[in-house]
Amino acid sequence: MRLFRITVAAFLISLVSVAAGAQSARQQFRVTTAAGEIPVEGFGACARCPAVLVLSGSKGFGASAYDEIGKRFQAAGLNAYLVHVLSDADLDAIATASGARARIAYYARRLPDWIAGVQGVAAYLAAQSPRGGKVGLLGISLGAQIASAASVGRSDIGALVLVDGGLPNGYSQPVRILPPLLLIWGSADRTFPPSVGLELQRTAQRLGGPVALDVYEGGAHDFFLKSETPNATAAYRSAADFLASHLSRSLDHRLIK
Repeated sequence: MRLFRITVAAFLISLVSVAAGAQSARQQFRVTTAAGEIPVEGFGACARCPAVLVLSGSKGFGASAYDEIGKRFQAAGLNAYLVHVLSDADLDAIATASGARARIAYYARRLPDWIAGVQGVAAYLAAQSPRGGKVGLLGISLGAQIASAASVGRSDIGALVLVDGGLPNGYSQPVRILPPLLLIWGSADRTFPPSVGLELQRTAQRLGGPVALDVYEGGAHDFFLKSETPNATAAYRSAADFLASHLSRSLDHRLIK
């Protein structure tokens, strides 16, 4: 009986150690922006690797998939940064909203601050990158809406990946240029059906920028956060390859100049 208790205790201690190790693998810091201080968690500290900002959906960064995304991007030669532009108050307000209409109204009120926060972090990381190289943005669902709006007309964002989300509802600003764009969509997404991705692809094509749309068969709205599935694994690889290719290309161009 005593041996069993010791074994269970050792197992629990090992679980705590693993969890602590996962958290300590992230470098935590804050960036002062026009929208206030934004907490950021980084994976990797490669001095010559391009930076990629990752924006979560409306539930924040609680899913374990974000650790997997950070590791995958790190292996692809990218420094991934989880940008907590959604505050704890935002997450609480979204979670307790009375319905979809109330959530959308809240998004509309907060969007300018979220955009300013993302742009401030992007500018900060671009200034830290090798010889002023550009940064990438990856947004998921609500994060995709913020990322797309924050990228319009920005010279410091060299590549954009949107997962199951596009421009915000009612977005009225003129869109004349977008960064190189990869759209990742689940074919079974009922929150933002694939037709939303197709329309955004057409918009980017009319603007003349590089754009690709990857549709994953059977993928629901949250498929990207199910890191153990083949669809998510393939999507991580596609996103990492796209970001690494375009960000390295922009850096090479700067170095040649």
